[in-house]
Parts: sequence; C-alpha cells; structure tokens
Amino acid sequence: MNYLTVENISKSYGELTLFEDISFSVHKDQKIAFVAKNGTGKTSILNILSGDDTSDTGNIIYRKDIKVSFLSQDPKFDATFTVEETIFASDNPILKVISNYEKALLNPEDEDAYQKAFEAMERYQAWDFETLYKQILFKLKLEDLQQKISTLSGGQKKRLALANALINKPDLLILDEPTNHLDLEMIEWLETFFAKENITLFMVTHDRYFLERVCNEIIELDEGQLYNYKGNYSYYLEKRDARIEREAVETGKAKQLFKKELDWMRRQPKARTTKSKSRIDDFQDIKHRAHQRRNDHEVQLELNMERMGSKILEFHKVSKAFKNKTILNNFEYTFKKGERIGIIGKNGTGKTTFLNILTQTAKPDTGKVVIGDTIKFGYYTQNGITIKPEQKVIDVIKDFGEYIPLKKGRTISAGQLLERFLFSRKKQYDFVEKLSGGERKRLYLCTVLIQNPNFLILDEPTNDLDIVTLNVLESFLMDFPGCIIVVSHDRYFMDKVVDHLFVFRGEGVIEDFPGNYTDYRIYEDSQLVTSAVSEEKKDTKSWKQNDETKLSYNEEKELKNIESKLNSLAFDKKELENKFNNPELSQDEINSLSEKLQKIIDTIEEKEARWFELSSKLE
Repeated sequence: MNYLTVENISKSYGELTLFEDISFSVHKDQKIAFVAKNGTGKTSILNILSGDDTSDTGNIIYRKDIKVSFLSQDPKFDATFTVEETIFASDNPILKVISNYEKALLNPEDEDAYQKAFEAMERYQAWDFETLYKQILFKLKLEDLQQKISTLSGGQKKRLALANALINKPDLLILDEPTNHLDLEMIEWLETFFAKENITLFMVTHDRYFLERVCNEIIELDEGQLYNYKGNYSYYLEKRDARIEREAVETGKAKQLFKKELDWMRRQPKARTTKSKSRIDDFQDIKHRAHQRRNDHEVQLELNMERMGSKILEFHKVSKAFKNKTILNNFEYTFKKGERIGIIGKNGTGKTTFLNILTQTAKPDTGKVVIGDTIKFGYYTQNGITIKPEQKVIDVIKDFGEYIPLKKGRTISAGQLLERFLFSRKKQYDFVEKLSGGERKRLYLCTVLIQNPNFLILDEPTNDLDIVTLNVLESFLMDFPGCIIVVSHDRYFMDKVVDHLFVFRGEGVIEDFPGNYTDYRIYEDSQLVTSAVSEEKKDTKSWKQNDETKLSYNEEKELKNIESKLNSLAFDKKELENKFNNPELSQDEINSLSEKLQKIIDTIEEKEARWFELSSKLE
C-alpha cells in the first residue's frame, strides 16, 4: 500500500541547486533511512514533505485517510502552554477522552461526569493507550506535565516533539535526527519501540547502530542521483561500494570509447548517412559519461599536536553539587598519556558539568584539579560555533591567522585548510548563517583542531555530521597520540574510539568500566540475568494456575483494565510527589497537591483491593 509519492521535486537557492528531479515513494511497513552528505538538502526534503517549505517543481502526494506525524530538528511550540496542554492540543480523539477522564478523577463527587468519562474510556478502549502514552513520557523524561514550554531546553523540546509524534500513533512517521538529545537508554528504548510498533518510518539519521537495527531500506542521494538499497546499514555499505566500483569500471570504458570517437570526429565526418548522423549524436553522450567525476573528496584532518609532558591531568577529591543534587563526590583520577575515555550516563547526571570543571570553566566546591604545564585542550562543545552577523566562512578561520602551522614546520593558508574540510573556494565566501547544521559542525571541528590541542574533549561530536565525515573523524581519533574524552550517544562512534568508560550513575557515583560501550551493555545485561536468576531461587513458592479460569468475560476485562489503570496511577502519584520538591511552593499549593495526592492514593487502594479480589479467583 502506497503511503507517499514524491514526484520530480527540486530545490534551489539563487545559484545553488540542492537537488533536482528527485522522485521516490514510501509504502506501508517500510522503515526507510534517507542518507546523503551534509549540505545536499536532506532537511530541505523533510521540510517539503512536512509542508514547512515548498518545492520549486514536482508534487508531494499522500494517500487519503492516513495519519502522518513529523519530527523536525527545531520543533516549534506555543511557549505559554504546559507540557500536558501541548500533548492534549493534538487532534487525537483518544487523548481528549483520556484528558476528560483524568479531570473526572480529580472531581469524584461529580458521579455523572465520572461515569460518562469512564464509559468513553471503555468505548474507545483507551486504557492501554493511556498506559502507552504515559510510558512514552516517562521514557523520554517528561514527567512534569505542568512545566511551561518556555522553560524547556532545546533537548527537552525535541523530546516533547518526539513524544507527541509517537503518542499520535501515526501510520507514517517522518523523522529528522530522532536520536539527537536522547541518552543511550532512551535510544535503545526507541529502537525496541519501533521494532514492535506497526509504524511506517521515513527518517534522516546518522546513528549507524540505529540504522542497522531499525531500518529495512536505505535511500541514498549521491551526486544528484537516488539509489535504493533493500536492506539495513551493513547491506547498504556492501552494495554501495560495489556500485561505486562498477561505475568506475564503466567510466573507464567510456573514456576509451571517447578517445576512439574523438579521433573520428576530428576527421570532420559529413553527416550524410543515417548511421553517421546517429554516431555524431551519440558522441555527446559518450563525452558526458567519459568526463563524469565523483566528488569523493574526504575531510583531511591533520594537526601539529603540542608536546605532552609527564603530568597530564589530576583530580584530587573533587566534589560538586547544585542545591540537593550531587554531581561529583570526592572524585579522584590521574590521567595517563594516550587515554581514550568515553563518558556515559543519563541526562542530568553531570557529564557536561564534569567537562566544565575539567577545563576550568566551572569551579569545584571542594578539592582541586591539577593540569600539566604542557596540556592544551581542544574543547568541542554541544553549543557549536558562535555565529557573528555577516561573518563569512573564510573569516572564521582567518581569526586564527592567515596561515596555519602543520606538522614538520609546514604551513597552510586559511583557504587551503577549508578546502581540506570540504569547503570549496566559492563556499568559503558564504555567510556562516547560511550553512547547514552539518556544515556548521564541520567548520566548528576545524576551529577546534587547528589550535593543535594535545587533549581533545568532544561533547556530542557526531550530532549533524554526515556518515562520511564521521568515518574520517573516527580514523583520525584512532591515530591521535594525545588524550581523548568523548561524551556521545553514538554507540558506534564510542565503540571505535574509546578504551574505557566513566559511567555516571547519578548522585556523585562514577564507575570506571574497562571496555567500550558494547562491552558495557553485555556486562549490564549479564548482571540483570544473574539478578533475575537469584531472585527466582529465593522465591520458593510454586504458583499454579488452573487450566480453566474462574473469571467471567466481564471480570477478565475488568482485571485487565485495573492492571492498566494501576500503572497509570503509579505514574500520576510519582509526578505529584516530584512536585513537592519545589522549595517555592506556597502553603495553599502544598495543601492542594496533598489533596490531589490523597485522592490518587485512595483510588490506588480501591483498585488494588478489587484486583486482589479478582486475582484470588484465579488461584
């Protein structure tokens, strides 16, 4: 079943043509990744599909009566809304039913309204949906439903947009970098969610493990042409290399034929016969094929690393806290030459604060950080490059000098350096604000590396970089002789670059794990299995279930609804309890929250009592 047809779309900005005459289709149950180099128009294509932009030519045709959701890189919300209001502003009728039911729960004295709300939940079979939507919010760390949109960070807004898209249960979901701003646990949950949910996907992502595990087809835009690969990321890499090799052979044959035909053309044949006319006409096609060149230049990373002495970096009983939140607690570590450390942990456990203390842009509460005299940091932050009005690409590099020192006393001009980072002479005179997200990140990487650091700190370096640039960066880092610290949610990148991990558990607990991310996941999974087996051995009771249930059909249905509702009430209870942590609450607000919490507790007790009553019939 065809969900989406894209016919001959094109997009240009002045003299710059991003793409032209692009056509493809998306069918039910396909999970498609769209792959292309930075600056070739991936986001523009997604914006055209969502209606946020228009194509210069062609048509976008969606199948009638299908539900489509979009996740953009920069989602827009009404800043005056709360998280909950934003979610319920959707046109999904089931969400409105759930909203009415939750309002009725807060006013149990209005029995008529409660009965109507309960019956609507039954009619729309909204119990499971309610559990699903609260699970999604919980997994994406959006527990405070009353938080104003105006107070959310960019990452929280992206997660809210993703939650909105998932909650609406679309037939077709179109995503732009869905794993950006998600921690590793969220990414792995999202992978599992997409695997079990019946959603057709069309996405742009540079997370290669995500590509491998989620997508069953890849569409590549390469040199202005579209290529389809019916398989996952590994299959795509294999078939893409074979295609490029085949094209190179065909171009070689065309060059040989071109030489032969060029000699014939130079003899100025008279196009008198039909055969000679045809040969003259074919000459232009042969010439075009013979002169085809792939723009396969790769980023060239080279730096003149500063000499590193024996003392690198030392943490001595370093502690840091914000109000009641502990980030570091008497942390001690002495860095050695050539160390490659990956930092992982849930959002909010203090990873970025740790880096800021390390680079002395933030101060510890107690303890000290000792930095060796020869250490020169190169800090690639999540914020990226600071854009100045009317600043051109070449001017960014010239701020560091007209000529940049390389290895063995060599120098290179600012323009030549930018060419190594795939900025053509023409592109170097574009304004920085006109660059794509990936191009800005590539320029920022250039500014970090040309300062010749011997200690690299990379905070989410893979966001928005295309796969080709990521492969080059990985190769460069594997050969880099200095120290490296990487904070990244790109598991593929971490596996290739780091030797051991700092695992931020929260509350100041930091574990040093001897291995890469995949090693860590295998270890964690084995610990869970061991724990489960131990619990099973402790439980000496043997529970038997009769072959024939003693519950009626309606009682079975009620039991299922109660289980679903208890999960939802537990979420509500935790959400309200979290609100009591706000030190600015007035006494009236505390009283109001206490009343709501008591109602939820009473409802839970009532539901649990009924659950035990029904469950006892199954014993």
